[in-house]
Parts: sequence; structure tokens; C-alpha cells
Amino acid sequence: MKKILTVFGTRPEAMKMCPLVIEMKRRSGLETIVCVTSQHKEMLASALAIFGVAPDFDLDIMKERQTLFDINKNTVRGLREVIEKTRPDIVAVHGDTTTAFASALCAFYMGVPVAHVEAGLRTYDVQSPYPEEFNRAAIDKIARYCFAPTERAAENLRREGKRDGEIFTVGNTAIDALKYTAKSDYESDILRAARGRRLITVTAHRRENIGGGMKNMFAAIRDIAMSYPDTLTVYPVHKNPAVTSLAKEYLSGVGNIILTEPMEAVEFHSTLARSYLTLTDSGGIQEEAPSLGCPVIVMRDTTERPEAIEAGTAILAGTGRKEIFDAAARLLNDKSLHDKMKSIKNPFGDGHTSERIADILEKI
Repeated sequence: MKKILTVFGTRPEAMKMCPLVIEMKRRSGLETIVCVTSQHKEMLASALAIFGVAPDFDLDIMKERQTLFDINKNTVRGLREVIEKTRPDIVAVHGDTTTAFASALCAFYMGVPVAHVEAGLRTYDVQSPYPEEFNRAAIDKIARYCFAPTERAAENLRREGKRDGEIFTVGNTAIDALKYTAKSDYESDILRAARGRRLITVTAHRRENIGGGMKNMFAAIRDIAMSYPDTLTVYPVHKNPAVTSLAKEYLSGVGNIILTEPMEAVEFHSTLARSYLTLTDSGGIQEEAPSLGCPVIVMRDTTERPEAIEAGTAILAGTGRKEIFDAAARLLNDKSLHDKMKSIKNPFGDGHTSERIADILEKI
């Protein structure tokens, strides 16, 4: 029996790894061990509860005002002990977080093959997104098994010297997760308030946007709300104090903008599924929203998910105030464009990625 140690620490990682954990636990040829770092403690716990996944090990590294240095040091130190105790055949990590990078590095130091889920994403700008672009490229460099979500991601890996036997194009587990989280019968105060109005969902949190970029983003969101009074904008505000401060400064007091606490995944995906559009600087939402019929405006200067732009499910607006406003206005003014974007097939997966990955792990 092959022993797979999965390691993750943030809510986004949990959302994308838990469907795979569930699928692997169904396989008689795989022994699945779950280790979490708790890089995001409360948000991680809520995600685990959705899927009913209980960690076998919790490194519990989170502390107030933790830095990238803290996350790296404490993850490597704690995971070393877990690997020594469990002796896995493969360590599986996801995406581009500091938890994923530090876990892959620890496994590499200890001679354990690394499997990278969501491999091959690139902007080719090491500062954008920061530090994620470095993290994912570094993980791919040392990974033995690279599970690419798209053919473009697989081609990125080939150009960087990965061999075909190390690359598997499988789709994205984010789409698998929606089967657990997007509820057609979900109700909330926000959804009731949005009846008869066009709902706009916002997420904004990227480290490289904090400052001038985020000020432009929030100013544009305020402009959109004031120019289109038939809309209702909801923004679950990120816990980062710098983001919270700017959000309150720019968006408080506008009648058709609601600032909320971060949403649980079921609430967020169910809200996104009934949104007219989403404004985001997130990576994952570019993958999820097309499956929920929600056009995406990406408030970033680069994206490691160009498939969304090319397919037509997303618009890359940048971080300029006018550019973001103009992109939203196009969709709010042109229903045919909106409906076209809404109906395009999601380029990131069909909801069966976890099955494909588990099949491969059993066979290799």
C-alpha cells in the first residue's frame, strides 16, 4: 500500500485538497495521512468541517503578525518530525502558499518525492503575485509528480525541463470542491437583500496590491456602486489589518455596499453562484466562478490563469481605478456580453480531477 502524506495550512488549500483527500481515502491501494500547519487557523478549521476531514497531525504554527520567515521555519521544523514518524512514500502539497513551499522543501531535504497539485501556473513575474509566483515555481522544480490543471500549465513545465513522465494534465480540484459548497437552496440576509438587484461580489487581499493598487480598486468599487444604484455590492473583508483599514476608509457609508466578515465557503460559493459578476484579485475565484455562471473581472496586472482570459470567462482589468470601472461598466451595460461570458465552459475542470489524481497515485 502506498502511503501519501498531504500537507496544507490555509483555507484555499483545504478547499482544493479535501476533495482529493476524500477520494484517496476511498482507495484500498492508498494510505492517506493528513497534516495541517494551521497557517490560517480559524478559516482552515471551517473548511475542514465542510468536508468532514480530520487532520492526523496539526503543526499549529499560526501566531499573531506571523511573517514569511515564521511560517517557513516552523513548518519545516514541525513537518520534519511528522515525516520521520510516518515515513510516507509521497508528500503531496497544493498550489503556491508558503506552507506548500516549506513542506515541499522539507520533503526534498528528507529524500521524499513531492507531488504538486495545481502545478505549472506562471506569470513569469517573481514579484506578482508575491510570494506565490516564487513558491509555485520552486515547488515544481523539486516535485517528482506535477499535476497540472490545464495543458498550458503542462507546457510551462515542459519548457522548464520537466519530463513528460513527471507531468499529468488533470484539471483543477477547485471545481471538485464546488459539489460540496455551492448550494442552490442556500439563503442569507445578503441574498434576500439582493433580490431585484444585480449582486456584485468582491474579494481583495493580495499582498502586492496593498497600498496604491488597493486604493484604486476600492475607489473603483465605490464608483461602480454609486453609478449603478440597481446593484448591491458585497465584500467579505479580509482579516489583514491593512486591508480592513482601507476597506473602511473607501467603502463604508455607501448605501449599496455591504462590508461583512469573511464568509464560510458554503456561504461564499452560494453567493457567488447568484452574483451578476465578481471583482477579485484572487486566483482561485478565476477558476471557480465560471462553473457558477459568474463573469470575473480580475483586479490584477498579471494572472497565472490566462486560460480564463483566453476562454472569455474573465477580463484582466489591472489595478487602475478607471480601468476597473470601465470593465465593470461593460458588463453592466451590455447584457449580451454578460450572458456570453456566463455561458462559456469552464477551462479549468469538470469536477473529476480528484479521481484522476488518485488513479495516477495508485499506479505510479
